[in-house]
Amino acid sequence: MDWQALLLSIKLSTVTVLLLIPLALVVGRWLAYKQFKGKSWVEALIMVPLVLPPTVVGYYLLVGMGSQSWLGQWVEQLTGQQLVFNFTGLVIASILVNIPFAVQPIQRAFETIPEDIRDAAACCGMSRLTLFFKVELPMVWPGVLTALVLCFSHVLGEFGVVLMLGGNIAGETKTISIAIYDSVQAFDFDGAGTMSLVLLIFAITALALTTSLSRRLGGQFGHRNR
Repeated sequence: MDWQALLLSIKLSTVTVLLLIPLALVVGRWLAYKQFKGKSWVEALIMVPLVLPPTVVGYYLLVGMGSQSWLGQWVEQLTGQQLVFNFTGLVIASILVNIPFAVQPIQRAFETIPEDIRDAAACCGMSRLTLFFKVELPMVWPGVLTALVLCFSHVLGEFGVVLMLGGNIAGETKTISIAIYDSVQAFDFDGAGTMSLVLLIFAITALALTTSLSRRLGGQFGHRNR
Protein backbone atom coordinates (compact mmCIF):
# COMPACT_ATOMS: atom_id res chain seq x y z
CA MET A 1 0.00 0.00 0.00
CA ASP A 2 1.44 3.35 -1.10
CA TRP A 3 0.34 5.56 1.80
CA GLN A 4 2.12 8.61 0.42
CA ALA A 5 0.12 8.36 -2.81
CA LEU A 6 -3.12 7.85 -0.91
CA LEU A 7 -2.51 10.87 1.33
CA LEU A 8 -1.62 12.98 -1.70
CA SER A 9 -4.86 11.91 -3.39
CA ILE A 10 -6.86 12.81 -0.30
CA LYS A 11 -5.10 16.16 -0.11
CA LEU A 12 -5.80 16.85 -3.79
CA SER A 13 -9.46 15.88 -3.41
CA THR A 14 -9.89 18.03 -0.30
CA VAL A 15 -8.29 21.15 -1.80
CA THR A 16 -10.26 20.73 -5.02
CA VAL A 17 -13.58 20.42 -3.18
CA LEU A 18 -12.87 23.40 -0.90
CA LEU A 19 -12.14 25.61 -3.91
CA LEU A 20 -14.74 24.22 -6.32
CA ILE A 21 -17.91 24.00 -4.22
CA PRO A 22 -18.18 27.77 -3.51
CA LEU A 23 -17.69 28.44 -7.23
CA ALA A 24 -20.29 25.81 -8.10
CA LEU A 25 -22.78 27.44 -5.72
CA VAL A 26 -22.48 30.72 -7.58
CA VAL A 27 -22.60 29.17 -11.06
CA GLY A 28 -25.33 26.66 -10.18
CA ARG A 29 -27.58 29.33 -8.67
CA TRP A 30 -27.05 31.61 -11.64
CA LEU A 31 -27.93 28.87 -14.15
CA ALA A 32 -30.97 27.82 -12.11
CA TYR A 33 -32.52 31.29 -11.95
CA LYS A 34 -31.36 33.09 -15.08
CA GLN A 35 -32.78 32.67 -18.58
CA PHE A 36 -30.67 34.06 -21.42
CA LYS A 37 -29.73 33.37 -25.01
CA GLY A 38 -27.02 30.77 -25.26
CA LYS A 39 -27.77 29.21 -21.88
CA SER A 40 -27.85 25.73 -23.41
CA TRP A 41 -24.38 26.36 -24.86
CA VAL A 42 -23.04 27.41 -21.47
CA GLU A 43 -24.50 24.27 -19.89
CA ALA A 44 -23.05 22.16 -22.71
CA LEU A 45 -19.62 23.71 -22.19
CA ILE A 46 -19.77 22.90 -18.48
CA MET A 47 -20.63 19.27 -19.28
CA VAL A 48 -17.83 18.77 -21.84
CA PRO A 49 -15.44 17.01 -19.38
CA LEU A 50 -18.06 14.28 -18.93
CA VAL A 51 -17.99 13.21 -22.57
CA LEU A 52 -14.39 13.83 -23.63
CA PRO A 53 -11.78 11.13 -22.93
CA PRO A 54 -9.55 12.10 -19.98
CA THR A 55 -6.48 12.00 -22.23
CA VAL A 56 -8.06 14.59 -24.54
CA VAL A 57 -8.91 16.85 -21.59
CA GLY A 58 -5.41 16.30 -20.23
CA TYR A 59 -3.85 17.19 -23.57
CA TYR A 60 -5.71 20.50 -23.82
CA LEU A 61 -4.85 21.34 -20.22
CA LEU A 62 -1.22 20.48 -20.88
CA VAL A 63 -1.17 22.77 -23.92
CA GLY A 64 -3.09 25.53 -22.13
CA MET A 65 -1.04 25.43 -18.94
CA GLY A 66 2.35 24.38 -20.28
CA SER A 67 5.48 26.52 -20.44
CA GLN A 68 4.68 27.51 -24.03
CA SER A 69 1.27 28.97 -23.14
CA TRP A 70 0.74 32.57 -22.00
CA LEU A 71 -0.78 31.31 -18.74
CA GLY A 72 2.10 28.97 -18.03
CA GLN A 73 4.67 31.65 -18.84
CA TRP A 74 2.89 34.24 -16.69
CA VAL A 75 2.72 31.91 -13.69
CA GLU A 76 6.34 30.88 -14.13
CA GLN A 77 7.45 34.53 -14.24
CA LEU A 78 5.34 35.34 -11.19
CA THR A 79 6.18 32.35 -9.01
CA GLY A 80 9.23 30.78 -10.59
CA GLN A 81 7.38 27.46 -10.95
CA GLN A 82 5.63 25.74 -13.82
CA LEU A 83 1.96 24.82 -13.65
CA VAL A 84 2.56 21.38 -15.09
CA PHE A 85 4.18 18.54 -13.17
CA ASN A 86 3.39 19.98 -9.75
CA PHE A 87 0.60 19.88 -7.20
CA THR A 88 -0.76 23.36 -8.00
CA GLY A 89 -1.30 22.38 -11.62
CA LEU A 90 -3.12 19.24 -10.54
CA VAL A 91 -5.47 21.32 -8.36
CA ILE A 92 -6.32 23.64 -11.27
CA ALA A 93 -6.85 20.70 -13.60
CA SER A 94 -9.00 18.88 -11.04
CA ILE A 95 -11.20 21.95 -10.60
CA LEU A 96 -11.75 22.31 -14.35
CA VAL A 97 -12.41 18.60 -14.90
CA ASN A 98 -14.85 18.33 -12.01
CA ILE A 99 -16.96 21.42 -12.74
CA PRO A 100 -19.89 19.35 -14.10
CA PHE A 101 -19.87 17.08 -11.05
CA ALA A 102 -20.18 20.12 -8.81
CA VAL A 103 -22.42 22.44 -10.81
CA GLN A 104 -25.12 20.06 -12.03
CA PRO A 105 -26.34 18.70 -8.65
CA ILE A 106 -26.30 22.19 -7.15
CA GLN A 107 -28.13 23.70 -10.12
CA ARG A 108 -30.83 21.01 -9.92
CA ALA A 109 -31.19 21.64 -6.18
CA PHE A 110 -31.72 25.37 -6.71
CA GLU A 111 -34.30 24.61 -9.39
CA THR A 112 -36.43 22.75 -6.83
CA ILE A 113 -36.90 25.88 -4.70
CA PRO A 114 -40.39 27.29 -5.42
CA GLU A 115 -40.30 30.85 -6.68
CA ASP A 116 -43.00 31.92 -4.21
CA ILE A 117 -40.69 31.11 -1.28
CA ARG A 118 -38.04 33.43 -2.64
CA ASP A 119 -40.66 36.09 -3.36
CA ALA A 120 -42.04 35.83 0.19
CA ALA A 121 -38.56 36.18 1.65
CA ALA A 122 -37.93 39.24 -0.49
CA CYS A 123 -41.23 40.75 0.65
CA CYS A 124 -40.07 40.33 4.25
CA GLY A 125 -37.19 42.65 3.50
CA MET A 126 -34.43 40.04 3.28
CA SER A 127 -31.32 41.07 1.39
CA ARG A 128 -30.03 38.77 -1.32
CA LEU A 129 -27.21 37.65 0.93
CA THR A 130 -29.59 36.89 3.81
CA LEU A 131 -31.96 35.12 1.43
CA PHE A 132 -29.12 32.93 0.21
CA PHE A 133 -27.79 31.92 3.63
CA LYS A 134 -31.07 31.79 5.58
CA VAL A 135 -33.46 30.34 2.99
CA GLU A 136 -31.80 28.94 -0.12
CA LEU A 137 -28.69 27.26 1.27
CA PRO A 138 -30.56 25.18 3.90
CA MET A 139 -32.90 23.98 1.14
CA VAL A 140 -30.18 22.97 -1.32
CA TRP A 141 -27.79 21.25 1.10
CA PRO A 142 -28.56 17.74 -0.27
CA GLY A 143 -27.43 18.92 -3.71
CA VAL A 144 -24.34 20.55 -2.23
CA LEU A 145 -23.43 17.40 -0.32
CA THR A 146 -24.01 15.30 -3.44
CA ALA A 147 -21.68 17.57 -5.40
CA LEU A 148 -19.08 17.37 -2.64
CA VAL A 149 -19.11 13.57 -2.53
CA LEU A 150 -19.06 13.20 -6.31
CA CYS A 151 -16.16 15.63 -6.74
CA PHE A 152 -14.13 14.16 -3.90
CA SER A 153 -14.52 10.59 -5.13
CA HIS A 154 -13.88 11.50 -8.77
CA VAL A 155 -10.68 13.39 -7.97
CA LEU A 156 -9.56 10.53 -5.74
CA GLY A 157 -9.74 8.08 -8.63
CA GLU A 158 -8.73 10.35 -11.54
CA PHE A 159 -6.01 8.85 -13.73
CA GLY A 160 -5.81 10.19 -17.28
CA VAL A 161 -5.69 13.91 -16.56
CA VAL A 162 -3.32 13.43 -13.61
CA LEU A 163 -0.93 11.37 -15.71
CA MET A 164 -1.00 13.79 -18.63
CA LEU A 165 -0.55 16.95 -16.59
CA GLY A 166 1.34 15.80 -13.50
CA GLY A 167 3.37 12.84 -14.60
CA ASN A 168 4.55 10.50 -11.88
CA ILE A 169 6.51 12.44 -9.27
CA ALA A 170 6.46 10.83 -5.82
CA GLY A 171 5.10 13.14 -3.14
CA GLU A 172 4.12 15.78 -5.71
CA THR A 173 1.90 14.30 -8.45
CA LYS A 174 1.88 10.54 -7.85
CA THR A 175 -1.69 9.87 -6.75
CA ILE A 176 -3.13 6.51 -5.75
CA SER A 177 -4.44 5.82 -9.25
CA ILE A 178 -0.93 6.31 -10.64
CA ALA A 179 0.44 4.11 -7.85
CA ILE A 180 -1.98 1.34 -8.85
CA TYR A 181 -0.80 1.59 -12.45
CA ASP A 182 2.85 1.45 -11.35
CA SER A 183 2.15 -1.62 -9.19
CA VAL A 184 0.55 -3.45 -12.09
CA GLN A 185 3.48 -2.53 -14.36
CA ALA A 186 5.84 -3.94 -11.70
CA PHE A 187 3.68 -7.09 -11.34
CA ASP A 188 2.90 -6.18 -7.74
CA PHE A 189 -0.67 -7.39 -7.96
CA ASP A 190 -1.10 -7.63 -4.19
CA GLY A 191 -0.29 -3.96 -3.76
CA ALA A 192 -2.45 -2.98 -6.74
CA GLY A 193 -5.29 -5.09 -5.38
CA THR A 194 -5.14 -3.50 -1.93
CA MET A 195 -5.17 0.04 -3.31
CA SER A 196 -7.92 -0.83 -5.79
CA LEU A 197 -10.02 -2.28 -2.98
CA VAL A 198 -9.70 0.97 -1.04
CA LEU A 199 -10.97 2.95 -4.03
CA LEU A 200 -13.74 0.41 -4.68
CA ILE A 201 -15.06 0.61 -1.12
CA PHE A 202 -14.96 4.39 -1.21
CA ALA A 203 -16.73 4.47 -4.61
CA ILE A 204 -19.54 2.18 -3.43
CA THR A 205 -20.00 4.25 -0.27
CA ALA A 206 -20.04 7.48 -2.26
CA LEU A 207 -22.56 6.15 -4.78
CA ALA A 208 -24.83 4.85 -2.02
CA LEU A 209 -24.71 8.23 -0.31
CA THR A 210 -25.42 10.21 -3.47
CA THR A 211 -28.30 7.89 -4.42
CA SER A 212 -29.86 8.36 -1.00
CA LEU A 213 -29.47 12.12 -1.23
CA SER A 214 -30.93 12.20 -4.75
CA ARG A 215 -34.01 10.31 -3.57
CA ARG A 216 -34.41 12.66 -0.65
CA LEU A 217 -34.05 15.66 -2.90
CA GLY A 218 -36.59 14.19 -5.31
CA GLY A 219 -38.99 13.57 -2.42
CA GLN A 220 -38.66 17.14 -1.28
CA PHE A 221 -39.35 18.34 -4.80
CA GLY A 222 -42.47 16.20 -5.07
CA HIS A 223 -43.74 17.29 -1.65
CA ARG A 224 -43.38 20.97 -2.52
CA ASN A 225 -45.34 20.58 -5.70
CA ARG A 226 -48.41 18.98 -4.07
